[in-house]
Amino acid sequence: MHHRIDRRSFMLTGSLGLGAFAIPGFAQTPNVAHGTGFTHSVASGEPSADSILLWTRYVPANGDAVELKAELSETADFAKIVAGGVQITGPWRDHTAKITVGGLAPGRTYHFRFVAPDGSFSPTGRTRTLPEGTVKSFRAAIFSCSNLPFGYFNAYAHAAARDDIDLAVHLGDYIYEYPAGIYPSVQETVPGRRIEPATEMIHLADYRLRYASYRADPDLQKLHSLVPMIVQWDDHESANDSWEGGAENHHADEGDWNVRRAASIQVFREWMPVSDEPWKAYDIGTLATLFRTETRLLARTKQPEIGPLFKQADPATALKAFRDGAWQDPAATMMGSQQEDWLAHAMRASVKAGQRWQVVGFGTIMGETVMPAAAASWLAPDASQRSRGYIMAGIAAAKSGLPFNFDNWGGYPAARARFLKSSQALGANLVVISGDSHNAWAYDLAQDGKPAGVEFAGHAITSPGYESALGTDPKAVAAALVAANPELKWCDTSRRGYMAMTLTPERVSNDWVMVDTIKTRSAKGNVGYSTSIARGRNVMA
Repeated sequence: MHHRIDRRSFMLTGSLGLGAFAIPGFAQTPNVAHGTGFTHSVASGEPSADSILLWTRYVPANGDAVELKAELSETADFAKIVAGGVQITGPWRDHTAKITVGGLAPGRTYHFRFVAPDGSFSPTGRTRTLPEGTVKSFRAAIFSCSNLPFGYFNAYAHAAARDDIDLAVHLGDYIYEYPAGIYPSVQETVPGRRIEPATEMIHLADYRLRYASYRADPDLQKLHSLVPMIVQWDDHESANDSWEGGAENHHADEGDWNVRRAASIQVFREWMPVSDEPWKAYDIGTLATLFRTETRLLARTKQPEIGPLFKQADPATALKAFRDGAWQDPAATMMGSQQEDWLAHAMRASVKAGQRWQVVGFGTIMGETVMPAAAASWLAPDASQRSRGYIMAGIAAAKSGLPFNFDNWGGYPAARARFLKSSQALGANLVVISGDSHNAWAYDLAQDGKPAGVEFAGHAITSPGYESALGTDPKAVAAALVAANPELKWCDTSRRGYMAMTLTPERVSNDWVMVDTIKTRSAKGNVGYSTSIARGRNVMA
């Protein structure tokens, strides 16, 4: 688990050739050495009304620095180059290139490619700037939690096959840090879905090779090549349940957490079509402002732990004392005071400018969720002791009015209240989008007994949810969860996929798209549930 990656494995990050991409499930191919050139196709991100960020990776035969040129055209044949840029890249940034091209027209589709010094071209990509002015409709596909060994990225494939997606948003857990055979176990790993390195991501080279492994997936490449993506990290881009000063899955024998954290951030910024700004706002004409946030590595305080309370002589009394004391600590924060202040001012500017909607992306769920007492009967006969303990602890916590998940906003009630009160005071039309849980949820968010907005929480691309440890009909699980949680209006605890959110001036609707399977490669799926919110209501229709 803690082995240092060897030099040969490190060199693979610079030798993944285009020929490998024709092989279904290439990311699992064991022999990927000796490739050069454009190794991982192209991607785009950070759209605005007049600019776009373009990404690629190019490895020359000698492994040295090269100068790459980006070209944009309004036609697929590149008969007329309308804009472009240049960048020098090399091994210091794992041969990746990110070029932001300005001077573009709003709401316009562009084709783009990169040109190497030898005259060779990258694959061609397609991207689109954000619109300006009045916008009648805008649709975003929203993703989270893509653990490659658990199955195929069919959610990406389904979205890529559509012609009505304007933007992709990834809310985190784009990769997972675990070694092969841990999560998932060897028995749970889908045949052919191998990751590199086989050891856990700890060092810079580990993170680079893992991204190279994931980004070689043909369905993920296809999506990146067709629509711009706004992407933010959650915990697994570094280590499970990470916070500013550590992580549940970082141990003393794995070195300095700050070194590991810095490596994870560096490689994320190398391999993702994202700017180096930790948070950012994007205006979609006068229709909406979308806010990208950071809630993991830069300022988050450590998650509360209630496990020790069950070892006390009177756990119920200890839980109530925690509920009325440490749990309410106003110093506990997800975003930190600097980002909280930025977000409040940016949302105020959006409302003042007349933007119809304020859409905020968080890595984890904000809706209040407690464990129903009926959950004790959900467990499968062969459920692990860990799963059994998690359920029973959640039931005990609920009796004291506490949530079962303290790694999401349930562990930071004062910070949640500050955000929702600020949104209410601004008169925002708030839509929160979130991921992390692996399951699908729809919440009416409230603060001080008044509506504050809605939350559309997305299910995983492949990572398993409640159903992995339960032996109960998922419909019964969902009904009990909704009954026990006033903010929760609907949930699905058994299927994988993505969300498709449609913004119009007077209504935002959201579809939870469920893929047919993740065990074999397939682009088939259907809408499992839809809901919407009317402007000015701050509750679902």
